[in-house]
Amino acid sequence: TYFYGTFPEDFTWGVSSSAYQVEGGWDADGKGPSIWDNFTHVPGNIKNNDTGDIACDSYNKVEEDIYLLRALGVKNYCFSLSWSRIFPSGRNNLINSHGVDYYNRLIDGLVANNITPIVTLYHWDLPQALQDIGGWESSTLIDLFDSFADFCFQTFGDRVKFWITFNEPQVIAWVGYGVGAFPPNVNDPGSAPYRVAHILLKAHARVYHTYDDKYRASQGGVIALCPNIDWVEPKTPSDPRDIEAADRYLQFLVGWFTHPVFKNGDYPEVMKWKVGNRSELQNLPSSRLPVFTAEEREYIRGTADVFCFNTYTSKIVTHATTRLRPFSYEYDQEVVTKVDSSWPSSAITDHRAVAWGLRRLLNWIKEEYGNPPIYIIENGVGIKTKSDVDDNTRIFYYKTYIDEALKAYKLDGVNLKGYNAWSFMDNFEWLNGYDPRFGLHQVDFHNPNRPRTPKRSAVYYAEIIRNNGIPLPKEDE
Repeated sequence: TYFYGTFPEDFTWGVSSSAYQVEGGWDADGKGPSIWDNFTHVPGNIKNNDTGDIACDSYNKVEEDIYLLRALGVKNYCFSLSWSRIFPSGRNNLINSHGVDYYNRLIDGLVANNITPIVTLYHWDLPQALQDIGGWESSTLIDLFDSFADFCFQTFGDRVKFWITFNEPQVIAWVGYGVGAFPPNVNDPGSAPYRVAHILLKAHARVYHTYDDKYRASQGGVIALCPNIDWVEPKTPSDPRDIEAADRYLQFLVGWFTHPVFKNGDYPEVMKWKVGNRSELQNLPSSRLPVFTAEEREYIRGTADVFCFNTYTSKIVTHATTRLRPFSYEYDQEVVTKVDSSWPSSAITDHRAVAWGLRRLLNWIKEEYGNPPIYIIENGVGIKTKSDVDDNTRIFYYKTYIDEALKAYKLDGVNLKGYNAWSFMDNFEWLNGYDPRFGLHQVDFHNPNRPRTPKRSAVYYAEIIRNNGIPLPKEDE
């Protein structure tokens, strides 16, 4: 049943995108190559051999994009910076002024139209030059990422008041270094993800402290990281083993990054116990999960001002006895997940629409982390079709998901501060190329001008923003 009501006055509505997915201009004006540029240029890596070389051509369409954002009536726009567009070699000894100009034009245009920029420093597109020295497996990247972030705070921070360090760190660690499906395509499921996550957490904390020490007093912004979260429902809610399995799944997926940051500077107990215990059974001299020193724990704890996350779907989870070999982060969890076939499917396998999962997830975050201010940074649905201007499926998705968010805010007292739809427009969907369409605006990728057309969902979302929620229809008042 629908619950009618509105969000608080200062609630922030927005849309999101990311650099590699929309900008194009992959080698324009002195930009250096990123790991995604190089990966997509190898035939067979991406569906239809699609690349992000041109994508939505947002690099050349700043004015048009801002016009569309203004028409939507959004309060904010979340986008990411391409590290190699600003530092082509990943280092601050060479700064590409054309890249800096591009982001300045975008930020200035947003601010002029009262649209708050939410800026992500890292959305997966590592400069290839830094991958060549070991990528996120190398602790050298802690300094290098800090140097990039410092430059961004210094250059854009007078106008940008909301920063995200890492988008979906679990995806970077697991999909990039565990299964190796994303660049840098490292297939080491048992150890590399834990090592990489360890470095990502230190890099995140380092950047947070740089902001805290050098910029917060004068700029007054907020900074956080942005994990991806699927809600999981225990298969048998009366079975304590399934309840434990559901919590364990969330601790491994989310707590891996948020427990250190929002709780005590350290990994969740269940991760330390499971990985440690299994490492021992595997006759390893020490746990595959690295250990933080007391100083590091103190340094990492509390390094986020708000709780940001992305969410698309839910799953059903049960406890499972998993094999000890090969070593794997996946087996370490000792769970098995599935979906309910009655849940509506979408263009992405296992991204099924389960709106009630969002309300439960928001309540879980509230209970687990002491009701922090929460921002949903990405939420949306991919549809596989050449044209979906009449996208009633997407309207229904947003209506039900936003309604569950409204229930969490109104009925459960969740401190929800903002909601962003993914995505602003159809864009490059990583391994799936341009097949799945997530946009509120359709983009014609066959036309060199990349024209954008608002879909019905854009009109619907604009109405939600204007009403600040889902008020009771006039005739029902």
